[in-house]
Amino acid sequence: MRGAKSAKWVAGAIVVALAATACGGGDDSAGDDMNKGKADPNGIVTAQLSEPQNPLQPANAKESQGSRVLRTIFAGLVDYEPGTGKLEYVNAESVTPNDDSSEWTVKLKPGWKFHDGTPVTAKSYVDSWNWSANIKNNQTNSSWFADIVGFEDVHPEKGDPKSDKMSGLKVVDDNTFTIKLTQPVSYFAYKLGYDVWAPLPESFFKDPKAFGEKPVGNGPYKFVSWEHNKLIKVRKFADYKGPNVAKNGGIDFKNYTTADAAYSDLRSDNVDWIEQVPTTALASYKTDLGDRAIDQPYSAVQSIVPAFYTKQFKDIDPKVIQGLSMAIDRQTITKTVLQGTRTPADSYVAPGVLGYKKGALGDIVKFDPAQAKKLITEGGGVPGNKIQIQYNADQDHKPWVDAVCNSIRKSTGVECTGDPKPTFQADLDARDAHEVKSMYRGGWVLDYPVNSNFMRDLYGTTSAGNTSGYSNKEFDKLSSDADKASSIDETVKLYQNAEQLLAKDMPAIPLWFYKVNSGQSRNILGKIEYGQDGDPIFDTIQVKQK
Repeated sequence: MRGAKSAKWVAGAIVVALAATACGGGDDSAGDDMNKGKADPNGIVTAQLSEPQNPLQPANAKESQGSRVLRTIFAGLVDYEPGTGKLEYVNAESVTPNDDSSEWTVKLKPGWKFHDGTPVTAKSYVDSWNWSANIKNNQTNSSWFADIVGFEDVHPEKGDPKSDKMSGLKVVDDNTFTIKLTQPVSYFAYKLGYDVWAPLPESFFKDPKAFGEKPVGNGPYKFVSWEHNKLIKVRKFADYKGPNVAKNGGIDFKNYTTADAAYSDLRSDNVDWIEQVPTTALASYKTDLGDRAIDQPYSAVQSIVPAFYTKQFKDIDPKVIQGLSMAIDRQTITKTVLQGTRTPADSYVAPGVLGYKKGALGDIVKFDPAQAKKLITEGGGVPGNKIQIQYNADQDHKPWVDAVCNSIRKSTGVECTGDPKPTFQADLDARDAHEVKSMYRGGWVLDYPVNSNFMRDLYGTTSAGNTSGYSNKEFDKLSSDADKASSIDETVKLYQNAEQLLAKDMPAIPLWFYKVNSGQSRNILGKIEYGQDGDPIFDTIQVKQK
């Protein structure tokens, strides 16, 4: 799953809000004492984590595992207030656009320090963004800086960079810098809440590789250690100046190779939070955990994505992919295999994001075997009459992958099998290396709460999130036009129009929207708060005194 800023609730009145409360169930006494006891300000939270794909550098995580750690270590310019939906300034004093939103002025709150004691300045941001955008540094999210004037000089399509600085970034003084964009972007301030925009200390540039193994941030927690494939430790930073000071002493991120092992540890109070209850426990986890169970929607969508660089899908007629979509019985799979913990997708955009439009994809996400066969035949058939769906086996995806394949097979006669990779890291590496044989599981969670994030940042030709090889110049132009709009409302409407093009072109097959189906241990005081990205708001978690 794609990594995201903990985008609690966003942008006031323009946001469609999700239900922000979690609900438990069952009569188990496990949760009876959840609100009893005193908080230990030095208590350590233990949380599930898979091995991050890349070194811990802010622009090098487009997946949830590395991003989960980076968000605790770094504090960005902005965030989003839980509950109220307002843009919240964190390290920024203000982020102000000019009349047409083509140039932005950032003023920092003075007195902030990195964990090594050095000051956080305007130069910390400008140097970070210039380095992260530079093609020589091979950062997985470098395309996020493409809106800035001079990006093409540090990140050319071919050859070496002409410069090591983007001309659109200017340091005014220690606490002020300006950002000039190649065109107006009405929602640019919202994008600045994502990990990629974090500042970097001077020590980073002396040895970026070593820094990735032992990062120095400016956030509520400081990095302690990383035992690969086992454990990452972060601890509360006593001198943190931001609004989200940690209410606990730190976090131990524990690695698990299976969802069942993580759930077993949760029930035994050997881990305080897990990412997802395994499919085998979905019918019983609310009874098992009582009030400690979590069942809460968040802004993410699961899809299966054709690898358009393969011989099988390179020149495919979109009708074939539409037919495969209509061969999937989402209602039955979400109700039975997934025990009602998912909602069938009707859009490329997740609910709770500005611009989500109910029913946007119409009939192409409705189960209709006869129409599925018809479309596949009209489109020339599935090459080889067989598909494979790649997924990571360290989370519990096999049951639904098998169910999707069975539905496709029975509806159309197209053979379908799963293609498991042992870890999320291996799955992502195969996608990035364009080694997917046929299709892959694509789970995407918001980075910022505007519908552009579920379209431009996934299906734009040069976007970092686009690992399928999909490209459509008309969609790229529609995205560019939407970004230039004079208001966020107009931007959102234009992206809704662009979604109709995607519905015809089918760069992916949306399956369902996510929920947090998880739980917490008896060690935690009160109910864990969650962000719109489905992750706990770790700095608010309180550990019980023992």
